[in-house]
Amino acid sequence: MKFKLLAVFLLISGYLKAQNLNIIPQPRSVVNGTGQFNFNNHATVGVNDTSLTSLAVYFQKEIVKAKGLSIAVANSDSVSLIKLQLLKTQQIPGAYSLKIAPDRITISSSNKEGIFYGLVSLLQIIKGQPQGDGTGITLASAEITDAPRYQWRGLMLDEARHFFGKQKVKQILDQMAYYKLNKFHWHLTDVQGWRIEIKKYPKLAFEGGMGDYSDTTRNAQPKYYTQNDIREIVAYAAQRFITVIPEIDMPGHATAANRAYPEYSGGSVAGFPNFTFNPANEKTYQYLGDIIRETSAMFPSKMMHLGGDEVVLGVKAWSLDTTIARMMQKKNFADVGELERYFFKRMTDTVTSLGSKILAWDEAAPTDMPADKTIIFWWRQNLPGQLSLALQKGYQVVLCPRLPFYLDFVQDASQVSGRKWNGQFNPVTDLYNFPEKQLSPQTISAPNILGVQANIWTEKIASEKRLDFVLFPRIAGLAEAGWTAPEVKNELNFTQRLQAGFKNWDAEGIYYFNPFDITAHPEAIDFAPRIIERPVRAERHGRRHSEKRSHSKGEKKGHKASKKSKSSGSSHRSSSKSQKSKGHKKRK
Repeated sequence: MKFKLLAVFLLISGYLKAQNLNIIPQPRSVVNGTGQFNFNNHATVGVNDTSLTSLAVYFQKEIVKAKGLSIAVANSDSVSLIKLQLLKTQQIPGAYSLKIAPDRITISSSNKEGIFYGLVSLLQIIKGQPQGDGTGITLASAEITDAPRYQWRGLMLDEARHFFGKQKVKQILDQMAYYKLNKFHWHLTDVQGWRIEIKKYPKLAFEGGMGDYSDTTRNAQPKYYTQNDIREIVAYAAQRFITVIPEIDMPGHATAANRAYPEYSGGSVAGFPNFTFNPANEKTYQYLGDIIRETSAMFPSKMMHLGGDEVVLGVKAWSLDTTIARMMQKKNFADVGELERYFFKRMTDTVTSLGSKILAWDEAAPTDMPADKTIIFWWRQNLPGQLSLALQKGYQVVLCPRLPFYLDFVQDASQVSGRKWNGQFNPVTDLYNFPEKQLSPQTISAPNILGVQANIWTEKIASEKRLDFVLFPRIAGLAEAGWTAPEVKNELNFTQRLQAGFKNWDAEGIYYFNPFDITAHPEAIDFAPRIIERPVRAERHGRRHSEKRSHSKGEKKGHKASKKSKSSGSSHRSSSKSQKSKGHKKRK
């Protein structure tokens, strides 16, 4: 028994020792070697295939930024100290091996994506080492064998509610690449703004792009991406092996579009002016088809997210329109739900005719879409039946339940800005422990689960500082959920690696939440909740301090609405008005 305990102790000690490399996400296998490699200005990165030269140049630039070291790039690996080797074997995309020996460093993979991630791991190791005398860095010998758990490791940014611009998006893409995330879901249209130039319909950007969640005045400056901007960002992402997927919302969340072209509006209800497109106007389908085709030309991903939610379960404008009622009668539609499925089917046919896949939120799971061309995003953790339905129908599925993957939720009980779900919030460790602590083994093992994604809805995020605060450190937990094999997960070790990386964020000026010292970076708040003062007698029971930090009246109403939506299933991406409404509280 003593020998067994000793063996376990030695195994754990060796495991923890190997983790001094501080790589996030944790590789599948790390074996320590003997000796050291001296990384300095004399190093040369060589390739055995000229297609890898761009990756060597990328690494060269990152080393200059990280440590100020200038290394050379060669089109051969024969005399190079750092060798990038493209193999002819078969590996899954992203798999790689990294060997640090005293005389050389070798990164090998059967695919360029794997070579890139091997370089990222090497970069993380280098950034974790002290500079020494300024001329070089000492790296301990080690051999890493690694591969991703999931092929979809995504992050969604909502820029319809608040616009952040090219440079911030590029910074986020840099961080995604650093943590081996590979899908950037770009939410470009919604109630508050239309953020993408469509040349056939220029008013979408000029008028639909006016203002944001904070500024709804009609003379607000339009904020949008030109088509050249889009192509620049898509190319920037591709260099980092990140696929960019646009979301053009329909049939709901169309207020900004209808502000520009009201002839396609599906009507209004109290609190939600012109929220939907009109399914009874045949010109609507041509109009949206034109938008889909022009958008698709900008994004080589061959994927488009269409939303596909919240009209039937939320805003009831279609039920009040006589023209729509006549159309339903003519086509013998039993209810508005059947009409919504008809509308969505027509638009998805346009997407598939372009050779692209259809992406939609889990409300679209009952729709009759081609299984081999459809990806469903399961976001309602309180409705596991939607996940089961999507899997049963053979749809590919991305797991993005609001618990724990909605990053507009608070991270800690001390925070006052952001939402909770029945008192629950989303700390970094909850992302790290997904999916094992939330889903059954049978569900996790379903072959049509593509991976995971975190979503940043920005109604209450108006500044880059707040955006950083909600993303960091949770981006690290997301990375481990998407990449790391469950058998090598160790939460204590993760928290150690996480803390070791804080210095990198400090160096880059990222304002992050420190869950180990919540006073280190006070909460960045763009929209402060109203503090409700309590009677003095509450002090006698020791509650006054905590009650002063309670949520605003509006947030309390939203919390009640969340309870209702838990049973009705109609909550996701709310605006301030929609949080107070009875039915419509979008993907949140």
